[in-house]
Amino acid sequence: MTAPGWRRERFALPDGVVYLDGNSLGALPRAVPARLGEVVEREWGTGLIGSWNRVPGGAPGSGWIDLVGRCAALLAPLLGVDAADVHVGESTSQSLFATTVAGARQRPGRRVLVVDRTTFPTDAYVITSVARLLGLEVRWCAGPGDDGGLTAVAAALDEDVALVSLTHVDFRTGAMFDLPAVTALVHEAGALMQWDLCHSTGAVPVDLADAGADLAVGCTYKYLNAGPGSPAYAWVAPHLQADLDPPVAGWMGHAAPFAMRLDHEPSPGVGRLRVGTPPVLALSALEAALTAFEGVTTAGLRAASLQLTDRFLDRVDALRERFPAEQIEVVTPREQPRRGSQVSFRHRHAYGLVQALIDRGVVGDFRDPDIARFGFAPLYTTLADVDRATEVLAEVLASRAYADPAYAVRNPVT
Repeated sequence: MTAPGWRRERFALPDGVVYLDGNSLGALPRAVPARLGEVVEREWGTGLIGSWNRVPGGAPGSGWIDLVGRCAALLAPLLGVDAADVHVGESTSQSLFATTVAGARQRPGRRVLVVDRTTFPTDAYVITSVARLLGLEVRWCAGPGDDGGLTAVAAALDEDVALVSLTHVDFRTGAMFDLPAVTALVHEAGALMQWDLCHSTGAVPVDLADAGADLAVGCTYKYLNAGPGSPAYAWVAPHLQADLDPPVAGWMGHAAPFAMRLDHEPSPGVGRLRVGTPPVLALSALEAALTAFEGVTTAGLRAASLQLTDRFLDRVDALRERFPAEQIEVVTPREQPRRGSQVSFRHRHAYGLVQALIDRGVVGDFRDPDIARFGFAPLYTTLADVDRATEVLAEVLASRAYADPAYAVRNPVT
């Protein structure tokens, strides 16, 4: 069995810190600073505009114009798809907007978009805006539930549904939809299935092609460790690409962008999702960050993730027995198939508790109104990290440090 943290040496983690917030911002891969320095100093500084086609001293085809494809090739194994069907470059919100519009247009005459109430807020905002733009209706369904979301999704389906868009792993609780089973259910109703994989990719196996999914988006700054605001990816199943009609026709999505024609001829395949000039620095950081996954299987990632979350759950349960007055309520599913790579619990002073942990070198995060959330990145988080984190948690509970008045005023970003 793969041991958790087996790629820890590839990351620059601060001494004395237990980092359990990789589900919000991944740790810095050691390969990234050197790669960015090379891009800035050699490729931009020396190669200038020529680096679009060929970096100084590099082989033909080694330039910036190929960055999107190179990143897609590194992402594809983590998604269970072909690299040719992956686009990288826009933000998550922009990507979700494009795929939602394009997906809805593939089902003319159907008037409903289904989204889960546990979704990340930006998904709700984007899908609601798509509904306004296209004159459609948003229908809400419940979250994953005890059966992986089958009951919740089934209750929302009928012949009017064009697209179902769900967040695979609930960002608050870590509860997870049954991706293959829900996808099959949606297809039985004649609708398309779209997945938001922001809290999955890099920690939870995702086999989109095998499941028969239609569309997917995901960020790269969480378990993929590509840095704050790094580019998102979008995936479109091959059977949809010939008729794909995204809402923005950008010059890089043209079949011949450098012909500079005013009429727009869409690029074949998923390339028509491309809009503007690729963000070279951000894509270079992503390419370097993804090298940490070389030689890693998704099964190995999942095995390590489950070891970490099982251990944390066991130790939190022990603390619940030790401190019953604290009324800690674990909201993450106990069953392994129903959870992602995080554990969350409710506490009446969750914000103060998380701040007290951070002050003691254990970094988790808080979500309104009362959830303390801890993410376990299997590449660099170890079982020793789990043990240390729960030791510190015990100290915070015993001392009631979470009630310190200094924690009454929240940080601007929490």
